[in-house]
Amino acid sequence: MFAWRRTAVRKRVVVNLADKAFNGVLWAQRGPLLVLRDVQLLEAGRAPQQVDGEGVIERARVEFTQVLASTGGGG
Repeated sequence: MFAWRRTAVRKRVVVNLADKAFNGVLWAQRGPLLVLRDVQLLEAGRAPQQVDGEGVIERARVEFTQVLASTGGGG
């Protein structure tokens, strides 16, 4: 098991593929699949597009994943 899986689940991430990216909450990992909720499709030169339902991405297609910092007012 990879430690990032435990720390990233239920957090907002950006999953980067070769030609596009997805912004969403990493909800689960089911075998070779990542399941995202509250998903936006990010493509160069276009406004973010809201995606209906869950986004399912094959892990083999993922270039890298960014875990976004929480924006809770901790000051």
